[in-house]
Amino acid sequence: EVQVVESGGGLVQAGGSLRLSCVVSGFTWGDYHVAWFRQPPGKERKGISCISSATKFTHYVDSENDRIAISIDNAKNTVYLQMNNLKPEDTAVYFCAADFISPRCTHYDRYDHWGRGTQVTVAS
Repeated sequence: EVQVVESGGGLVQAGGSLRLSCVVSGFTWGDYHVAWFRQPPGKERKGISCISSATKFTHYVDSENDRIAISIDNAKNTVYLQMNNLKPEDTAVYFCAADFISPRCTHYDRYDHWGRGTQVTVAS
């Protein structure tokens, strides 16, 4: 059974940084995609970035957002989301999801293995 587990959230002051981690386990095939989503309070969940394990191709939904960086450690089956210069509007539950079927990681509507999310709160 595939499991997706996020960690690394917490309370941080504006301007601070956090690194979220997402461990994907329980699969035996090689290539997969991982995406990060976020859901601010009272708003819908939206994808923010994705990465492919085999090619390490990365995509950012907001190409102008240079405050985040996604990366992968294939040896650990772990995807990271580095977030810098955090702002109060970054406050949200951050979810990680895995996809083993789509040809590219950018099919944000096809992710079907989800973690429970990790809360990020940015204080002003």
